Amino acid sequence: MTLINVPTREEVNATNQAIFDNLKKSLGMVPNLFATFAHSETALATYLAFQNAKSSVSGKAREVVNLVVSQINECEYCLAAHTMLGKMNGFTDEQIIEIRHGHASFDPKLDALARLTKGITQSRGHVDQALVEAFFAAGWTKGNLVDAIVIIGDKTVSNYLHSTTKIPVDFPAAPKLD
Repeated sequence: MTLINVPTREEVNATNQAIFDNLKKSLGMVPNLFATFAHSETALATYLAFQNAKSSVSGKAREVVNLVVSQINECEYCLAAHTMLGKMNGFTDEQIIEIRHGHASFDPKLDALARLTKGITQSRGHVDQALVEAFFAAGWTKGNLVDAIVIIGDKTVSNYLHSTTKIPVDFPAAPKLD
């Protein structure tokens, strides 16, 4: 079996070295999953541009999508990272667990987003239209729907990269669900 390593700065091209330097300045580290994208000469920059693009779904709402998708895809890495980011965005431990289950009873608008995200991810896009209607009824727009789907795609890419490479998780582990 070929082991996929987490490349060091010295093992990547000059473009990726510059990105590593910027990540280290802004985050204080280069997360292992981001470093793994740098095995490709272009994937890290492409992924970061995708992830950092403007969106009408941001902050807490984006973390709802990230947590639901990562839970359904069983990505230990992204669950760990987004549990931490969820707390930084103001969610409690209990709320994060509830979100990972695919709902958010503490906020009707986030609940509709969580339920829709779960439906889209589980059905690979063939979602029950009742979930879409509930999403709109909760106050979301067509633009929000498109942006949520883009975030689902973003998170699916990173989930699949970790699931395939099994690189070490460098964030505190997310608690297991019952």
